[in-house]
Amino acid sequence: MKHLNIVKYAACALALLSLSACDDWLENKPKGYTIPEKYEDYKQLMNSQYLYRALDVYPSFITDDVQLVAAGTAPEFPDFEYKDKSEEMKNLYSFQPGQIFTPGNSDGIWNGCYENIFVYNAVINNVLSATGGSQTERERLWGEALVGRAFEYLNLVNLYGNHYDAATAETDYGVPLVLSEEIGGEKYVRATVAQVYQQIKDDLDKAVPKLGATVKTSFDPTQSVGYAFLSRMYLYMGNYTNALTNANLSLAQNKQLLDYKNYKAIQGQWGRLVSLDGAEEFPDEAKNVENVYTRLLNGTSYLFKQVAASEDLLETFARNLPVDGEDMRLSLFFAKDEFNGYTTGGAADHFPGYTIFAPYIEMNIGFSTPEVILIAAECEARIGDLGKALQHLNDLRDMRIKNNVHFAIPTSLSKEEVLKLVIDERRKEFAFNGLTRLIDMKRLNREAWFAKTVIHSAGNEGTWTLEPNDLRYIMPVPETVLSFNDMPQYER
Repeated sequence: MKHLNIVKYAACALALLSLSACDDWLENKPKGYTIPEKYEDYKQLMNSQYLYRALDVYPSFITDDVQLVAAGTAPEFPDFEYKDKSEEMKNLYSFQPGQIFTPGNSDGIWNGCYENIFVYNAVINNVLSATGGSQTERERLWGEALVGRAFEYLNLVNLYGNHYDAATAETDYGVPLVLSEEIGGEKYVRATVAQVYQQIKDDLDKAVPKLGATVKTSFDPTQSVGYAFLSRMYLYMGNYTNALTNANLSLAQNKQLLDYKNYKAIQGQWGRLVSLDGAEEFPDEAKNVENVYTRLLNGTSYLFKQVAASEDLLETFARNLPVDGEDMRLSLFFAKDEFNGYTTGGAADHFPGYTIFAPYIEMNIGFSTPEVILIAAECEARIGDLGKALQHLNDLRDMRIKNNVHFAIPTSLSKEEVLKLVIDERRKEFAFNGLTRLIDMKRLNREAWFAKTVIHSAGNEGTWTLEPNDLRYIMPVPETVLSFNDMPQYER
């Protein structure tokens, strides 16, 4: 029997991540391990910085947010040229069929998610019988690990599987469900989408009663996180009644928003987002009152200042903006025509006619108050009260737009018109943020009012088209995994 080990790296989960945490199907061979016995060991394990990071930026390259250009298009600033991107980014941007990662290159999201899952499994399956700590403390840590595992699986199933559809979820390919920390070379079976969602729900149902009402940092989940999580899960499932119920339960505990109008972007230093008087920087992930559950996006050095915003995305920012309004999400997180991120003396980069993504802040892809507000707004627009949906939008936009003008309530707008407003707001709020836009495109392309054909181009280097519901929206199981496990595939 082989177990996970934290003996060599007692301060963090590095042993689990670098030595074990994966079997042949994750491209590494496990070594020999011992299992922790003390509550404090499991607590250290759950405090690992590796668990606080998730996903990667490359799925954004398949969405309608990204624009790359041909060589020489912006001669002073080649950073967002198509030819210089990694193979996986070019494959996604050009909607290539089949495998995305070329031989010898690992899929960081697949490996990272399962590495974290093995760590969570070690805690879930053993902490309740550990020595030390009170029963309440052990149960809370157990609940936190269940939330962490559910979070990883929700990401995996939505990236590597067909979007949840009650009519097909029982047969659609999901991802392998690994629930043990023992990794002895077994083959893994690809579960269905329905089975993965059921596991996520089971984990959350068990976890939420054990979570605390408060935590020291947003890296640890509270009961409010459980409700926020369930609201996202049910939204993705198209169960708008339960999504709305859980969004309201979450907002009853936490509805704090950060007022972006209190900040400005300055040139000449990397910490470019500061308060209006320049006395403090934009709050980091641990201090941002909006962060309900914090998980930080990997690979942002391949995204910040490395991609241009598509014209389609910029048009979304311009829609429904008051005549004298300013959307601070665009002003703070993007740079138009030029950008200077250097310290005093550095020359600005110039890219006339383009807008690049350059926030230089940590991006939370966990759960946040704005997301829960927008889930509540979408569900109200679909099955509830259009006035409540618009009130949610008014509340959020007041914290994002200078000189905001409220949508009138009661409204003469149709259900579809309000729904479009909500989806536009989601796109602006979560531009380039993890999987949000990709998942929204996968789920909404099934609805006639949204369905869109995405066209990517890079000048004379190519133009590529992706139709609604195309299987190329689904990431393939990595080739290195398939070499050890014979799993059924989507014909993308």
